[in-house]
Amino acid sequence: MNAIDRLHPTVMPVYFLAILLVAMFVSNPVISLLALLGGFLFCMTQCGLREMRAELKFYIPLFLLMALTNPLFSHNGVTPLFFMNGNAVTLEAITYGAAIALMVLAVLSWGKGFGRVMTSDKLVYLFGKAAPQLALMLSMSLRYIPMLRRQAKQISRAQKVAGMYSTESYFDRLRSTFRVISALIGWSLEQAVETSRAMRARGYGLKGHTSYSNYHFRRTDALLLTLAAILLAVVLVGIGMGAVDFAYYPAISALPHTALSVAVYTAFGCLSLLPSCIELGEQIRWNYYRSKI
Repeated sequence: MNAIDRLHPTVMPVYFLAILLVAMFVSNPVISLLALLGGFLFCMTQCGLREMRAELKFYIPLFLLMALTNPLFSHNGVTPLFFMNGNAVTLEAITYGAAIALMVLAVLSWGKGFGRVMTSDKLVYLFGKAAPQLALMLSMSLRYIPMLRRQAKQISRAQKVAGMYSTESYFDRLRSTFRVISALIGWSLEQAVETSRAMRARGYGLKGHTSYSNYHFRRTDALLLTLAAILLAVVLVGIGMGAVDFAYYPAISALPHTALSVAVYTAFGCLSLLPSCIELGEQIRWNYYRSKI
């Protein structure tokens, strides 16, 4: 169990919500880059370097696609680079597309990290009493995603062992994929019915029903929330005072670099890198104690 897993279940949802709200609604390239950097590093601590290398094969083409697609639909801007079918492809449109791509990648990175940290037990703890049906639906969704992946691999391997679809033709692989999807849908529906019956038999959602939880709000949780609240307050004050305002249209504005804007960048950078620093500190301490054995 890593350091983030030992935190109280209420800490990380509040933290992730603060990060995502700033990253999605503040149009500033520095903020987007810091959010992407923090999300990528946090995913690396949770998923490992090998998995994040595989994610780059998806992130990089997505970034290029979004950055290059926006100028095809938006022709605003005062700096035309060239003309395509009589429409100007402007520097502002390309820059804005790249900024939107950075924001999307940052949200995807934090969402992936959030999915690794917020297990089904934590979701049931958070929403089990107020909304038991919602808690059950969320926990089942998080649980079924890895289960469907494992089951799809098992079905595909079973078909290959049985000698089906052994050729390398495109139609053969397509037919194999449809066969796997068909078997997977039937298996998932059967599992959903069995899970609902089992939960109903256990009295889930009835009045007076209790569930075991071993989560305690500790001093570490309070310190982390307090630090995150202070950093977020600095960021929100700076945003409210216009310290990080940035415009892409009609012309790209100068990047704010006042003392207040630098303070906002620093505060949001610390806020984004906070969980990664916690995990890194835990790894350093663990390696230190191992060296003393």
